[in-house]
Amino acid sequence: MRKVMSATAALATAATAVLSMSGAAQAAPAGDSTVYGCRSGNVCIWAQGVEPFDDPHPTVQYSSYGYHNLSNQYGEHAVLNNQYGGATAHLCKNYGGTNCVEILFQDDWAYENLTPINSVTLDRP
Repeated sequence: MRKVMSATAALATAATAVLSMSGAAQAAPAGDSTVYGCRSGNVCIWAQGVEPFDDPHPTVQYSSYGYHNLSNQYGEHAVLNNQYGGATAHLCKNYGGTNCVEILFQDDWAYENLTPINSVTLDRP
């Protein structure tokens, strides 16, 4: 029984170490909630022409740092940087998070024509 408990404790410790080193996704601070369906820590995009307060269901939510290439996003869209800790987001004309033309600071909203935008970056503070 003692060997089983030791093995279980070792496995739990190893799993915790792996999760804490990955850092790819952001953990939400306690008590934080969603904003019009956009989860805390995310950058969200709503469907073309949709007002978030009328339809609180973003079509896209990004939660990990780095660039995210867009697909089939044309016309005017609401975009929210619902990250925390001072993290920013950029809207970029090229794939791969390059040629960025707009910055969204924490809690910033933008209504953007996404036709020329091909990627979004989520950037650490």
